[in-house]
Amino acid sequence: MPNIGPAELIVILLVALVVFGPRKLPELGKSLGAGLREFRRSTQSLKDDFEGSLRDTPARPAQTIAPAAVAAPEPAAPVSAQSVAAPTAPAPSQPEHR
Repeated sequence: MPNIGPAELIVILLVALVVFGPRKLPELGKSLGAGLREFRRSTQSLKDDFEGSLRDTPARPAQTIAPAAVAAPEPAAPVSAQSVAAPTAPAPSQPEHR
């Protein structure tokens, strides 16, 4: 974005003077300044609240996790063909006649 120099600033002020008139321009400047001040105050307040909450929060101590005792895996029981039941397919559903 190009920088605004003194010549461009004068042209912008002259256009604003023509569009708004000499009586309305000071009121617009005051309201613009008040809006910018309020915006700056609110952002500063939000920033202070955020930083305050970070300072007020106690730091949690790092948790150390003790290694769990590793148990030896149990041997798997042999599976016979008779102990495994064959899955049964559900009966096809009949559509209801109305």
